Formats: sequence, C-alpha cells, structure tokens
Amino acid sequence: MSLFRPARWAALALIAVFVAGCSIDPYTGQEKVSNTGKGAGIGAATGAVIGVATSSKKDREKGALIGAAVGAAAGGGIGYYMDRQEAQLRQRLEGTGVRVQRIGDNIKLIMPGNVTFATSSDQVAPNFYDVLDSVALVLREFKDTQIAVKGYTDSTGSFEFNQQLSERRAQSVAQYLINQQVPAARIRTQGYGPRQPVASNETETGRAQNRRVEIDLIPIK
Repeated sequence: MSLFRPARWAALALIAVFVAGCSIDPYTGQEKVSNTGKGAGIGAATGAVIGVATSSKKDREKGALIGAAVGAAAGGGIGYYMDRQEAQLRQRLEGTGVRVQRIGDNIKLIMPGNVTFATSSDQVAPNFYDVLDSVALVLREFKDTQIAVKGYTDSTGSFEFNQQLSERRAQSVAQYLINQQVPAARIRTQGYGPRQPVASNETETGRAQNRRVEIDLIPIK
C-alpha cells in the first residue's frame, strides 16, 4: 500500500500540471497541451520518482509531492518562457499574413515574400514596417532567445541570382530589427536560395510559398 500511495500522488501531480498547461489553439479552436505543460509534466513525474526513491518509507508520499513540484518548476521553465513569447507574437501578428509555428521549444515566423518585398527587391516593403516593428517589440522583451533570419527563393532564374537575393533579403530583415534596437549579437542570417522548398516549384502557388523569409527564435539554454 505504501508503494501505491506515492505513485497515486505523483499521477495526480502529473495530471494537474497537464491540465494547467492546456490551452486553446487560436488557429484550430482545439484544446492543446502547451510546451510548458509537457515539460512540467515530465519534470513532475521524474521528480516524484526521485522523491520516492530518496525518501524514507514513511515519508515517501511527502517526497513524491516535493519531487513533483520541484521537477515541474524545472521542466516548465523554458517552455513557459517560449509559450509567453509565442502568445504575444500570435496576438500581434494575427491577420498580417505572417505564420507562427511552434516546433518544440523553438518558434518559427514565416513571412511570405510577396508581402515582405517587391518583386526581385531586397528592400523591405514600407507597408511591412509595422509588422516588423511588432516583431521587434516582442524580441526586445524576450531577451533570452537567439534569432536566425533565413531567406529563400523559388527556382525561377539562375541559382547564383537567387542565392544572393535570399542572402540580401535575410540581411535586410535582420538590419531592420537591429535598427529597432534588437541587439545584433543575438541575430545571425543565412540565405538558402531555392534550396529547402516547402512546395512544388512547378506551380505559381508553390513558387509563391517558396519565396519567403523565416525567423527562428531559439531559447538560450
């Protein structure tokens, strides 16, 4: 019986953390478990097991609870930080055409080329300034993230032209963020030209999807 009770409390702690971490995805309307909940849940379960293993027989239940609490706090730290950043970005970028994707603890912003730049230009379109201003505002607040700005093109034209264009576009977005007081030391840029397409280059729709700039936000662990 004494072995069951700590396990029961650990399970309850795990369930509580996952319930606390549930939220509604604004894009699908469906309930999801945030990365905070996942990380904290794993931490809680691990901490509970350690708490049981390191406690005396009579204190196993107490040890499970303490271990679950400590583990949840440690496991949810980075996830919680990125959850808050993601929520602000989704709120500020809703309706702008910029897609926000969450991949583990990383956040990806996908900026379509047709709204970010004029055709064959590497200068950020003036009507996109407000969008980048919103991104910069969040990046200044959440200082513990590295920023990777990546440029992509479709396959139309020469590889050399597309490669150089993708590099210049990534640099233009990065420079705009720097001008908005985002520290340059946090930012790196890379151009990929027509490599890593996300759709077929055989159709105009596919080529439009491939012409893009992505910003990866990576937590500093």
